Amino acid sequence: MDNFSPSDLKAILHSKRANIYYLEYCRVMQKDGRVLYLTEAKNENQYFNIPIANTTVLLLGNGTSITQAAMRMLAQAGVLVGFSGGGGTPLYMGCEVEWFTPQSEYRPTEYLHGWLQFWFDDEKRLEAAKTFQQARISYLQSVWQKDRDLKAEGFDFNSKQIQSALDTFHTRTDAATKQSDLLLTEAQLTKVLYKYAANNTNTTHFTRQHQSTDLANDFLNHGNYLAYGLAASCLWVLGIPHGFAVMHGKTRRGALVFDVADLIKDAIVLPWAFICAKENATEQEFRQQVLQAFTDHKALDFMFETVKNIALQDYPNSDIKAQNL
Repeated sequence: MDNFSPSDLKAILHSKRANIYYLEYCRVMQKDGRVLYLTEAKNENQYFNIPIANTTVLLLGNGTSITQAAMRMLAQAGVLVGFSGGGGTPLYMGCEVEWFTPQSEYRPTEYLHGWLQFWFDDEKRLEAAKTFQQARISYLQSVWQKDRDLKAEGFDFNSKQIQSALDTFHTRTDAATKQSDLLLTEAQLTKVLYKYAANNTNTTHFTRQHQSTDLANDFLNHGNYLAYGLAASCLWVLGIPHGFAVMHGKTRRGALVFDVADLIKDAIVLPWAFICAKENATEQEFRQQVLQAFTDHKALDFMFETVKNIALQDYPNSDIKAQNL
């Protein structure tokens, strides 16, 4: 077999990559041209391969370490690496995952140029935020109407409760004159979705708490950080810095990551967090379920499509075919 370099592994487009890995209590290293993780078993050490060519994000939890050689290969393959607390979420919710992004100066520039053309104009930035909000509802509709498992669990997009909430959401979103109006409208819709999901799964006395010990809240935290990983990967590939948010605060670290992750959280993470909590699933079972749903419903594809469309809407060279990503 011909030799190839890690940079050749970018043959799989980022928008088509299927894997996010969360590892804990292991050592990540490079061996024989591959990235492996080593676990210490009772009688022997065990090595497992990480298929970095088809991976978007590697989350390192408690008790992990990584070698410089492994980081170099991950960077060359365009894999984002994040350090987190247990279960893929920070130990303290005030502490963000710290993303290590590959250092490539050969990413496309047209998306950043297009983004900056509207970002400094308050009205255009507000319109972009409204586009994000409309896109997340379109994705929610697409997923809930298509996913048989969610339908079987009672998640019906056409239910009166959901449609009534969406009517209010669209009216208030269209009338919004500033980002804070959109954030309030978003919070009100999410509150309805939490109540709907709790009723569907017979979850009593649910209150959203970021520092909670109940399963539904734990799974929501965990799933949200998986979505943040996809969002960070999308923005890195497109070359758009995380500080140019359209919804969350302009001075908040990583705010655009939260904007992009919000596109898919309500549709996938929210219902499965409640369903898996009802079934008393393990953290690993929940993670596998959510990652499979991300793949089935092409969550990363949708992120790329939405961000690219917003970035190029007023870009004078948008008729030029953009680079495949």
